[in-house]
Amino acid sequence: NYGDYCITEAGFGADLGAEKFLDIKCRKSGLQPSLTVLVATTQGLKMHGGVPQDKIKEPNKEGLIEGFKNLDRHIANLQNFGQTVVVCFNRYYFDTDEEMQLVAEHCAEIGVGFAENNAFCEGGSGAVELANLVVKTIDENPSKPLQYLYEDTDSIRTKIEKVALNYYGAGKVTFQKAALKMIERAEALGYSNFPVCIAKTQYSFSDNASLYGVPEGFNFTIRDLVVNTGAEMLVAIAGEIMRMPGLPLHPQAEKIDIVNGEIEGLS
Repeated sequence: NYGDYCITEAGFGADLGAEKFLDIKCRKSGLQPSLTVLVATTQGLKMHGGVPQDKIKEPNKEGLIEGFKNLDRHIANLQNFGQTVVVCFNRYYFDTDEEMQLVAEHCAEIGVGFAENNAFCEGGSGAVELANLVVKTIDENPSKPLQYLYEDTDSIRTKIEKVALNYYGAGKVTFQKAALKMIERAEALGYSNFPVCIAKTQYSFSDNASLYGVPEGFNFTIRDLVVNTGAEMLVAIAGEIMRMPGLPLHPQAEKIDIVNGEIEGLS
């Protein structure tokens, strides 16, 4: 142990990165996080509040407030794992003080810590507020022992259904023929005890990228299952999703060069 705090970034939304980190990595490694920091932006909240994507940089009080429902759902999901949650708000130049105040007030109302992150503009000093909040919260109100979404002994279908129904808010899970065939094969090979990693869109709790906000009762479709025996996990592919790495036709590497001793094309 070489530091007082170890910080990791789970990636994508709390319905993807955090769920996988808590339900798979922590389950297998024995890690017990002391705190979860949920990162939000006005753009994300407004998008989930029904504001058109070409308008999300503009002030929109109603859209921002409507987006709180999506934020609250992520918070509740993480708390159901036993996690203490604080909200880190990445502030952009177009965000207004009124918007920041609205988010801060909402977090206070639901009893969740809130801090602005201005590190992009101010460097380390812009993240001091967040750092102090993290340290204070861990000292005073650390997370409880993790409560996983399913048991290792559950069937493959049950594991997928528990995540989709209880975490995403689906009303039904449909398994297509390819998925059912692979589930049967995985069970026959003795892989039922593996955890499930669900590959779906990062834009929605559902498997449909256009269903913003907090969709409820939707049909969640599992179209295939991939068995990763080396990693010891089952990847359930939901909806039309490109699995990583999703590289472009012409990667940025084609534009990177050294000109007169200077590197060009990094961004």
